[in-house]
Amino acid sequence: MIVADPSLARGTTPGAKRATNTAPENANPSFIRRFAPQVLFYAVLFAGWWILAARKIWPPYLLPPPQDVWLFLQSALQDGTLLPAIGTSALRGAVGYGVALFFGTLMGLLLARVKWLDETVGSTVVGLQSLPSICWFPLALIWFGLNERAVQFVVVMGSLFAVILAVRSGVRSLSPLTLRAARTLGATGLKLWIYVLLPAILPAFLSGMRQGWAFAWRSLMAAELLSQSLKAGVGHLLSTGRDLNDMSMVLGMIGVILLFGLAVDRVLFAPLERLVARRWGTEGA
Repeated sequence: MIVADPSLARGTTPGAKRATNTAPENANPSFIRRFAPQVLFYAVLFAGWWILAARKIWPPYLLPPPQDVWLFLQSALQDGTLLPAIGTSALRGAVGYGVALFFGTLMGLLLARVKWLDETVGSTVVGLQSLPSICWFPLALIWFGLNERAVQFVVVMGSLFAVILAVRSGVRSLSPLTLRAARTLGATGLKLWIYVLLPAILPAFLSGMRQGWAFAWRSLMAAELLSQSLKAGVGHLLSTGRDLNDMSMVLGMIGVILLFGLAVDRVLFAPLERLVARRWGTEGA
């Protein structure tokens, strides 16, 4: 069975791979060095917010103090509003992102391996990537009506093209030596795709997954802002804060949206990328 060697995908020799793997483990920055700058940045940002609110440079209905936002979040947790909304949005995002990931991977592989398809569909994909995801919402309303399918359509279209382009770019960046060696050893057809192409493009694929999730989450928030009659998600709560002219609610929900998207990225995608980087010998490159 032929499996792509990461050293061949990078165009390096096995000896170079062994030399890379013998790098000292203490080359990674310590936990404090990694997170201290981030903690310091957010502390300064929070302090600046608190000072501006305390000095009342803007009225409280435009810039509420941090404690007002915190009180809103506490109230939303206690009355059972916040957690169900987060769960609803998380489920919508996961379903739409999963569909985009599946079809985006297939289409990316096809575009990279079928020249005439890349010359026709590929150029369209590049153009659609620059289209704001909210532009799909009117089309979704006409096709599906104001329902969950319309929201899912916007999420899928928002993240699909990022995955397609990442997979296509990953396959194109493979060293010809990798494919030539694989074919020489008997990997053709489906075996070439499963045991050579997919493992070799894993770093680029994970990068596309990460970007695709960011686009999916952003697209979902835009769709929820415009579909308030559906089951409430965090985007609906943000829109409700706008309608009520409640800046504490608006800022609180912006914080929840930001923290959830960041948590998924840091908890799921960042460890996967570090794991693949260590396996491929590209960590710190």
